[in-house]
Amino acid sequence: MTTQRKSNDPLHGVTLERILTDLVAEFGWAEMGRRIAIRCFRLDPSIKSSLAFLRKTPWARTKVEEMYVCWKTGG
Repeated sequence: MTTQRKSNDPLHGVTLERILTDLVAEFGWAEMGRRIAIRCFRLDPSIKSSLAFLRKTPWARTKVEEMYVCWKTGG
């Protein structure tokens, strides 16, 4: 019998697209842009353009992931 361990990583199995979609649904683009000052959240925002930017900009992706974890864990 094998036992599966649940990961303690709150981002385990969650795609960047899911993270972004959930945050936008919860906070909206305006609040996202206020909390994380990046142009793709403030000027003509879209999931597609934001994903492209976040995938090539590690510091911005980290901030979005931190915001998601904080929101999901209530911290």
